[in-house]
Amino acid sequence: MAAVTPLLSTRGLSRSFGGLRAVDEVDFDLPAGEIRAIIGPNGAGKTTFVGLICGRLAPSAGRVVFDGRDITGMPAHRRVRAGIAYTFQITSVFARLSAFDNVALSVQRRLLDAGAGRPGRARLEAGVDRALARVGLAGHAATLAGNLSYGHQRLLEVAMGLALEPRLLILDEPTQGLSDGEIAAFIALVREIAEDATVLLIEHNMHVVMELAGRITVMESGRILAEGEPAAIRADPAVQQAYLGG
Repeated sequence: MAAVTPLLSTRGLSRSFGGLRAVDEVDFDLPAGEIRAIIGPNGAGKTTFVGLICGRLAPSAGRVVFDGRDITGMPAHRRVRAGIAYTFQITSVFARLSAFDNVALSVQRRLLDAGAGRPGRARLEAGVDRALARVGLAGHAATLAGNLSYGHQRLLEVAMGLALEPRLLILDEPTQGLSDGEIAAFIALVREIAEDATVLLIEHNMHVVMELAGRITVMESGRILAEGEPAAIRADPAVQQAYLGG
């Protein structure tokens, strides 16, 4: 049987900040349709790594391949067009715009990139309403984003990512600030998203990680320490020592 080409691969991917090697020659493969979690202690290089994937940062060395295409030199906005959406560790919503208008920006971008021309109001509203409903914010469409709770701002950012209809959705600490009930709803949402897209998740909440991830990648000091299914990662002595407090 021929090997399946991963949706996303990195080879020798590195990023230095002065004398600090934040990401150090990382080889990584992510098959299509998977929910993958990246975990590790603070400073392990997780956010820098996904910043290199989505194009917010340029690598010092190595390459990024998406859907068989080398995108190492591709700017972030073109990676969005290629099908990569990224939600930030710190919310990046437009505080003075309503929740509806925040999501409308993503819907409009997707339709324009698809060559659909400037979307009509009905089509725009349908895309926004669908994204807000998926994250449980349908009742907050008219609320200014800056007036939403922090947890709801996190969910709004997920809605903005979903409205792009990405092939790869990268979520950086998405459950930070969510209540227990919102976290349970979020877990259900990610499982639903994974029916149509690949999900790459940076998350400190180990309950969320163990519930969602098909495989887990553990980073430490800019390198991959371990990779495997949740049960194997939980039992790994090196992971326990570095991260899980074993």
